[in-house]
Amino acid sequence: QVQLVESGGGLVQAGGSLRLSCAASGRLFSTYAMAWFRQTPGKEREFVGVISGSGGTTNYDGSVLGRFTVSRDNAKNTVHLQMNSLKPEDTAVYYCAASSYFVLNSGAYPYWGQGTQVTVSS
Repeated sequence: QVQLVESGGGLVQAGGSLRLSCAASGRLFSTYAMAWFRQTPGKEREFVGVISGSGGTTNYDGSVLGRFTVSRDNAKNTVHLQMNSLKPEDTAVYYCAASSYFVLNSGAYPYWGQGTQVTVSS
């Protein structure tokens, strides 16, 4: 069982940066792939980025590639999402999730945080 708690959301102007954090409790954190998803009202949850358990492999959605970076600190059971060059269309509730598999499909993630709101003003 893994419990996840996100933090770091807020309001930022377009072009600015935010860093989201996700703290995990439970055992064997380093065995889980950790992903970030986001969701806006009326839309399905969409994949943002994922990092492997070791931290050696990442994958990103094309809309954030080059702007967002996922990293993790297995010693501290945390994963981060560094968001740069933010755009109004990045506005969403951001969720971190954990899975035993390095995949992009939200259905493969059994563990989720409560989400944190990110709002980018134009």
